[in-house]
Amino acid sequence: MIGKGQGFGFGLGKMKELAEAFKKAQQVQEGAKRLQEELEQMEIQGESGGGLVKVIVSGNQEPKRVEISPDALAEGAEVLSDLVTVAMKEAYNKSTATMRERMEELTSGLELPGF
Repeated sequence: MIGKGQGFGFGLGKMKELAEAFKKAQQVQEGAKRLQEELEQMEIQGESGGGLVKVIVSGNQEPKRVEISPDALAEGAEVLSDLVTVAMKEAYNKSTATMRERMEELTSGLELPGF
């Protein structure tokens, strides 16, 4: 049985803290939505063979295009395949690092209670 005025062990200070946490969470959610839109518009490039092959992806790893120099074609299918793979990995790694950095920027300074 709960005595009058005791609530559920949630003092006024806790309620204020909780309201503040919700407000911060909402700000993060709005920021995350903006960030998602920003990442979709980004073009991050990976390359190999000194620029013979370029792979362009968005900030959230969505493939956008591949640019292959005519000189790369002369290298043959096997070499070209390796060049594309290397460029893809570089683009993916840069994109992942960019996404991680932006998420850290978004959540830095947050002190959510209980997290």
